Amino acid sequence: MISGSGVASPEHLPGYVFRPCRGHEDHDAMAAVRRGCADRDRIDARSVVEGLPTAAEIAESCAASDDPSENQILVEHAGGVVGYATIRWWQERDGTWLYLHRGYLLPNHRNQGIGSAMLSWAEGRIRQLVRQHGRAQTAVFGANAMASEQDATALLLATGYRRVFSLVELELAELRKLPDSTPLPAGMRVGAVDPGSYRAAWKTVVDSYADAAFTQRWTFESFLATADPTCWRAAWDGEHMGGVALCSIRRQDPAVGEVEELSVRAESRRLGLGRALLLDGLRCLREHGAETARLYTGTANPHRSYDLYESVGFRRQNEYVRYRKRIGV
Repeated sequence: MISGSGVASPEHLPGYVFRPCRGHEDHDAMAAVRRGCADRDRIDARSVVEGLPTAAEIAESCAASDDPSENQILVEHAGGVVGYATIRWWQERDGTWLYLHRGYLLPNHRNQGIGSAMLSWAEGRIRQLVRQHGRAQTAVFGANAMASEQDATALLLATGYRRVFSLVELELAELRKLPDSTPLPAGMRVGAVDPGSYRAAWKTVVDSYADAAFTQRWTFESFLATADPTCWRAAWDGEHMGGVALCSIRRQDPAVGEVEELSVRAESRRLGLGRALLLDGLRCLREHGAETARLYTGTANPHRSYDLYESVGFRRQNEYVRYRKRIGV
């Protein structure tokens, strides 16, 4: 059986061994599992949401996790790793603590009860964590699945999870030719973001999510920890920052640029700032070697951002769905 953080092989699945992650020695095998799932699940290797991580990228992600030896399991069969599951958690703006689990299993080992056993382990471990953290009143199970991951989607729905929102990823396939920007009203300008404007840029993004559900709390310290201002652009109305476009070159694939955030303050909307910021950021990405660009946005975005992105050439690629379930602790 599988219980809490203690990992044991499920008795009803002879030949399969569940064990804790052993760190660096497992990362190559974990990356191989992800590659082995790619065709069946139609994974987009260049996705900025969830692509195909290398062993080094998995190692980096594990290093940022809370006690990966307790919160990750690997599934072995015939001496090889055939799947793994991970757990992580964070607090959302409304105070909810989301405990997210994610599992990956090679296709030829599916539909035998292994995925269900992995999910059972994750839920048991999360219940233990919630009790330890004292968050029984504010915690929920969370799980992700791409719309193309039919097996994972079916398992989540069959075990009581419900869809709560989704993200859609879009791609601009060619950065060589971009449309012209619409002239801004007098007194407005677009330019680079200097260190003295970092807090204003962070606040602009945070404020834009004030009424958005299911969003993670984002501290200024977290913002600074990953700051790469090379292709950050901001719009000012006089001395007031009206919007930002936080763009970056993908470290693992310098030919791909990402629009990480595009936020315009409510009082500065309908003035062309969003389009001007987006195009300025895309031009900057092109100047720094990017050939294509990616971004993602919520399907329930109330600001009609799809219209803007499609107007400059972005096209839909993938949909990533978040599921939730109440925790019985």
